Amino acid sequence: MSLGLPALNRILNIYLTLNRYPVLSTRIRARMRKKLFKSKAVSRKKFNAEAHEKAILSQSREGLRDPFSEESSETWELRLSRVRDSLTDFYFAYHFPPELLDEIVIKILSEHGTPLLELDEDRFDFLPPELALDNATTLENLPSEKRSNFEPRLKDTKVVLIRKLISDQLAYINIAKKWFKISDLKKIRDRTIGPGKIGGKAAGMLLAARILSEVAPNEIKKHIRTPDSYYLGSGVMYEMMEYSGLMKWADQKYKPEAQIRAEHPHLEKEFLQAKFPDEIAERLEDLIEKAGKRPMIVRSSSLLEDNFGHSFAGKYESYFCPNQGNSEENLDYLSKSIARVYASALRAEPIIYRQQTGLIDYDERIAILIQFVEGEKAGDYFLPHGAGVAFSRNLYRWSPEIRREDGFLRLVWGLGTRAVDQTGNDYPRLVALSRPLLHPADGIKAIQRYSQQYVDLIDLKANEFTSLPVSEVVNSRYAPLRYIAQNVEDGYLSALRTNLIDKDKLVLTFDELLRRTRFAEEMKISLQLLEEHYKSPVDTEFSIKILNPREVQPEVEITILQCRPQSHIKENNEVHLPTKIGKKRIVFSTKRMVPRGSVTGIRYVLFVSPEGYFSLETQIERNKLERAIGHLNAALEEENYIAVGPGRWGTSSPDLGVHIGYADIYNTRALVELSGEGVGTAPEPSFGTHFFQDLMEAEIYPLAVYLDDEDAIFNRKFFYKTKNRLQDWISADENLLKCLRLIAVNDFRPEHHLDLVMDDEKGRAVAYLERDEEQVYFGGL
Repeated sequence: MSLGLPALNRILNIYLTLNRYPVLSTRIRARMRKKLFKSKAVSRKKFNAEAHEKAILSQSREGLRDPFSEESSETWELRLSRVRDSLTDFYFAYHFPPELLDEIVIKILSEHGTPLLELDEDRFDFLPPELALDNATTLENLPSEKRSNFEPRLKDTKVVLIRKLISDQLAYINIAKKWFKISDLKKIRDRTIGPGKIGGKAAGMLLAARILSEVAPNEIKKHIRTPDSYYLGSGVMYEMMEYSGLMKWADQKYKPEAQIRAEHPHLEKEFLQAKFPDEIAERLEDLIEKAGKRPMIVRSSSLLEDNFGHSFAGKYESYFCPNQGNSEENLDYLSKSIARVYASALRAEPIIYRQQTGLIDYDERIAILIQFVEGEKAGDYFLPHGAGVAFSRNLYRWSPEIRREDGFLRLVWGLGTRAVDQTGNDYPRLVALSRPLLHPADGIKAIQRYSQQYVDLIDLKANEFTSLPVSEVVNSRYAPLRYIAQNVEDGYLSALRTNLIDKDKLVLTFDELLRRTRFAEEMKISLQLLEEHYKSPVDTEFSIKILNPREVQPEVEITILQCRPQSHIKENNEVHLPTKIGKKRIVFSTKRMVPRGSVTGIRYVLFVSPEGYFSLETQIERNKLERAIGHLNAALEEENYIAVGPGRWGTSSPDLGVHIGYADIYNTRALVELSGEGVGTAPEPSFGTHFFQDLMEAEIYPLAVYLDDEDAIFNRKFFYKTKNRLQDWISADENLLKCLRLIAVNDFRPEHHLDLVMDDEKGRAVAYLERDEEQVYFGGL
């Protein structure tokens, strides 16, 4: 019987725990052996025989040739006792979770009559969590005049428990210790399955809800909630891997990228066949019984996720569990979903992200957040009234009337996956919280074109998560519809007045929700409060429920699904466009949702031509292009370059843009999306998506150039007639050369480079030629 790292850690935990109670350690180990024998993990006869054999072996190792004459009976008994203790620790660590030891210790302490407050000499970080929680609860419930003497100890206890149960990230602990009560931590412990922490995603959600429950106005407090949640501890991942013989994959992060990608399909297949230790499997079975037919979602909550400076947005997978089968089928689906999340941590994309952020050597264990899905049944479907992502700072304004500090939403009908993923063929409602009814699109036709066309939901009948056209799901009996959609009539948007709807004229705008409820105002206040107490801009994921949709001014319930520090590029207030730029010097310019910043000294431009890209006939050809972009990105590591391409970069729909990930493009300084008739559909950068978060963290500027705009400039001669330097950097065949170009700026104009200046006050971004010796830095990157 061999022990892996998780079991060795459990042995250490047993040693540290028993070392705190030397007087009671004999009783505790006797109780541990009783549990071992009763559960038939090992028989009493086999245990005693093995202890005797190992004790004799230890004598021979010490050079005793005649033990009966060279060692007294007292020494032999001490030797045998120590071997029995070691064997007890070994078997107990192998067969049982740490929680069982905690239960035994607490029960014996209670039997021994040790008052909790007499454990003054015990450092709480050596205590089992349950015992530390009981001690701390006693302290927290003391009258204020008595508790004052224990405040330092209570604060120390909170920090220890937060570090043990939630997160060891210091920036998080520094905030959380001010807000969490011991009762909050006890609830977390009660809902945690297996050893380890609950991870960053769960940590952010709970902290945000706790802050708002204390400081938000009463009318907002009553509308804020979190989903019914359970936590699979971060230690379970290694326990499952050890139990199922998967520890051979633990070193994936140190392998070459090509090997990681090549091995991952086989790795995932093995993970899907894995089994959980019995005690974990039993808790998951209990959870399935509790869920019944309620859909659940399995979400990653890694130790580093949603941290200050590193959000890990979208790096690991999440999976919906519709739960419409029988108990065995639902349990199997849940178990496989957890395994898929674990396997996603060993893909190339998160590993490359960790390499780029200097976190590759951190032991990134994946905790799991299991939540009952927010929403309600609507016919054969299950979905919330709305969901999305909210930011306390609006980094991309589409009007001077918009205040950055009032925040921004990406709002969709249905599940929030459509708000955070790069769908490419669909558009959420963008809401500036300073002017909620101000659309980014100009005119009714544009609003209609750039509105949500599909809805993500759970199909209860088909027992699956799916995306369906809005027209297939919506019906006149759906009470919240009047707040979600409007009619287009005679060139105007109007509220729904009757139960009779024309699906062809229906547009999802959420205008009536924003006009007739306090939702936008309450979101704005909540985001400002979270930013104040996080001491950082924040972004949150949320869902909404219109509580009384048949009333004129209904109330809106907001469920917080996630909260983390908002990723953003450091702003420079001195960024201004030069007063005069000759048109011949301009390579491209746009007035579409311009950020603030600049990129100077650009030597190369990676260009994916729209004509070449959309002429690729097969997915194999597009995959080849994506890999070539990744190889070129790596080759240009020491160069200052920007990337320009059609439609949405990073979209999940290759027909609507270049389907690349952060791992393919992290060295670029700007990512420019071309759109317009026949080019692609990307009216604005995909602000708020997981891909966008990656760009912000890497200080890569997203920018959109809509070629049909009258004031847009796009120098086709620069992009199409300049020599293609692609083969100077990577190998490329003729088909690849037709769609992928690498342009050296000084090939177009010798002794020149490009400067890209984005002035959000003037609402214009310009990339223009600048002579090398005249380079002027405008701040930014």
